[in-house]
Amino acid sequence: MRIERKHIISALLGIGVAALLIWGIDDKPKVTYHHNEGKVFGTYYNVRYEAESDLEDAIQSAFESFDNSLSMFNPHSILSAINANRDTTTDAAFETMWAEADRVYTLSNGAFDITVAPLVNYWGFGTKDKGQWTKDQNAIDSIRTFIGFEKVRLENHHVIKADPHVMLDAGAVAKGQACDMIAEVLRSQGCENYLVDIGGEVVAHGVNDKGLPWRIGITKPNLNNEGAQSELQEILAVSDICMATSGNYRNYYYEGDERRSHTIDPRTGWPVQHPVLSATVVSSTCMRADALATACMVLGADEALAMIERAGDASCYLIVAQKDSLVTITSPNWIESNR
Repeated sequence: MRIERKHIISALLGIGVAALLIWGIDDKPKVTYHHNEGKVFGTYYNVRYEAESDLEDAIQSAFESFDNSLSMFNPHSILSAINANRDTTTDAAFETMWAEADRVYTLSNGAFDITVAPLVNYWGFGTKDKGQWTKDQNAIDSIRTFIGFEKVRLENHHVIKADPHVMLDAGAVAKGQACDMIAEVLRSQGCENYLVDIGGEVVAHGVNDKGLPWRIGITKPNLNNEGAQSELQEILAVSDICMATSGNYRNYYYEGDERRSHTIDPRTGWPVQHPVLSATVVSSTCMRADALATACMVLGADEALAMIERAGDASCYLIVAQKDSLVTITSPNWIESNR
């Protein structure tokens, strides 16, 4: 049975990246490419791969295992147990996430922080309904007393909290980590050519069924249309890439005349307001790209570029609102490594 969760994070709506898949033609030798698609974690997935047989059962099993570890919306998951202060033992998926969260927390100077969950809930993008709270600085300051990755530690497969109010949100790495997990399932079955797309986060390797590099599109933000964003800002032809995009142009709501973005700065407690609309990051894993893309959205352009340089294994492509137009800003290594 397929997993169909409402959400795993506040903003799993397919932000920014669309996989453009090229179909084979009849006059070439046939190769067996399979296509599995559906809903998972509140978004859509598409997996294409060359294999002797369909691997959908293995893919679904990996999704279920991941959901049981890191979903905030599965009451039986490890993450939910930790947030509810129930004693539980962490697993490999959780500990992989934890190590990456620790790394990017340090790289971003606290802009990426998985303890942001209470603030995400407060602003109406998590497990609580929008509008439940009165938005005021005193309330935010109160919540911030139990925000901070330094307030938790992992010891002997258990999460130890400095305060029981601390809650974790793995949403900013979830799609990327799930892409890595499905890619590993495919590799373990001998697949050399595949594309995994979960809500726009992508792992691609080898070639498509036409023998050409996979084509990946970066979506152009459209603030004047709350529905589909179908126009592409750029198309990349790639054979080996882990890429993730975070953006502020789809998942938001209005409170009076104020636009509330789903990207929350854990250092201030407020939704970010700078003009970066979309951050696409390529890195050594899709989980790392996902976390770094979120951090870019919190930091803004200048600090994001500095963080990407510190990371050493990443490049970024930022789309920034400038008056009535959009401009792109890229890290120095973007073109040569990703075009």
